Amino acid sequence: MKTKLSALLVALFCLVSSVMNAQTDKVVRILAIGNSFSVDAVEQHLHPIAVAGGKEVIIGNMYIGGCSLKKHLINAKGNNPAYKYRKIGLDGDKVETKDFTLEQALADEPWDYITFQEKSGISGISSSWEKYLPQLLEYVRARVPKKTRMVIHQTWAYDQDSKHKDFKNYNHDQQTMYRSIVDAVSKVSKKTGIKIVIPSGTAIQNARTTVLKDVITRDGYHLDKTFGRYIASCTWYEKIFKENVVGNVYLPKGMTPEQRLIAQKSAHEAVRKPCRVTVIK
Repeated sequence: MKTKLSALLVALFCLVSSVMNAQTDKVVRILAIGNSFSVDAVEQHLHPIAVAGGKEVIIGNMYIGGCSLKKHLINAKGNNPAYKYRKIGLDGDKVETKDFTLEQALADEPWDYITFQEKSGISGISSSWEKYLPQLLEYVRARVPKKTRMVIHQTWAYDQDSKHKDFKNYNHDQQTMYRSIVDAVSKVSKKTGIKIVIPSGTAIQNARTTVLKDVITRDGYHLDKTFGRYIASCTWYEKIFKENVVGNVYLPKGMTPEQRLIAQKSAHEAVRKPCRVTVIK
C-alpha cells in the first residue's frame, strides 16, 4: 500500500513540476531563415532591446549571404550543410556553427517564431515569393511544433543613390522598390496564410523622413550598424513581443537619447501602419 502511495505521489509531483515548468518558461525563441538582411535585423540589437524590456530570448539566424527563397528550398530538399548557424543565447553571447543544415536548425530549439525573407534584390517581385515560399513553408511546418508561428520579414528598399546591381529591377527608384516590396509581401502573406509580417521596410522608410535619413545604411543597402540595425530590431521587438518599443531604455553606443526616440517612433508607427509611410516628427 505504501509503495503504491509513494508511486502515486511521485507521479503527481512530476506532473505538477511539468506544468509549473511550462508556465515559467517565458523564453521566446526566434529563428530567422535569411541572409545578410536578417543579420542586420536580429544579430546586434534585438537581444539587448529584449533584455531591456524584461524579456528572455534566444535568437537563431540561418545565414548565407544573398540567399534567396529558391536557394533555401534547394538546401532544404537536399539537406545541404550550406549555412552558418548564428545563435544568440540567453546570455547574449553569439556562437557560430558552420556547415549546418536547415533540418538541424529546426530541431535545435522548440522555436516560437520562424521568419522568412526573400533576397533583397528580388524582394519586391511577387512571382518569386509565390513560387518558392509555399514549398519552403511546408518543409518547415513538418519539422517544428504546431505552436510555432510563421513570420514574413518585410525588408527595406535601397538608398536612392544605391549602386546595387539589382536596383535596376525597380528603375533605380527607392519609392518604386519600397511599394513593390510591400505589395509582394502583402500578396504572399494572404496566399500562404502567414499573418505575422515584420515591417522593417516601412520602419526604415519612416526613418528616412527624419534627420536619420543619412545614416540608415552603410553601403546603400545594408543597414548602418548603429542606427539602421537598431530601427529594424525595434520593429522586430514590438511585432513579436506585442509591446510598444517607445521608451525602451537600451541605448546603443554612439546614439543619443533623441536619436533613439526617433528610431523607436519609426518602428512603432511601422507596426501600427505596416503598408504606408508615416512622417515622423
